Amino acid sequence: MTLENLLGRLLERIEPDDANVARLLEAARRSLADAQLTDMSSEGRFDMAYKCIMQAANAALQANGFRTLTSTPGHHQTMIQSLPRTIGLDSKTMVVLDGLRKQRNVADYSGEPVSAAMAQEAVTRASELLEQVEQWLREHKN
Repeated sequence: MTLENLLGRLLERIEPDDANVARLLEAARRSLADAQLTDMSSEGRFDMAYKCIMQAANAALQANGFRTLTSTPGHHQTMIQSLPRTIGLDSKTMVVLDGLRKQRNVADYSGEPVSAAMAQEAVTRASELLEQVEQWLREHKN
């Protein structure tokens, strides 16, 4: 499936805006910095790392000329699952990131605690994804 196949259902086409992509990446860097604060709770660190993942995935999608339809359920899932098509992320890593999305939903909607190990996994994955998105942008958009 291509991103074009998702137009009108999960995505809309936009004109890529370098300034907006840069703002999303700056926001992702701030979220990652917050996620790395060790005196924050595991839930807080996890939430900030997840926010970084979403901001980086959104930047990748927008750099490719797409945006999720936020009026449609599943826009976080769409952003994560589009990463193999937007930046060439391997599917194994995408599955791990999607697992973090599912864990975030469990924590948010059931109150299940987030372990320190899970928070650190999210921070590590957020950092790796942000670097991959920035590298892809350097190689393909500059």
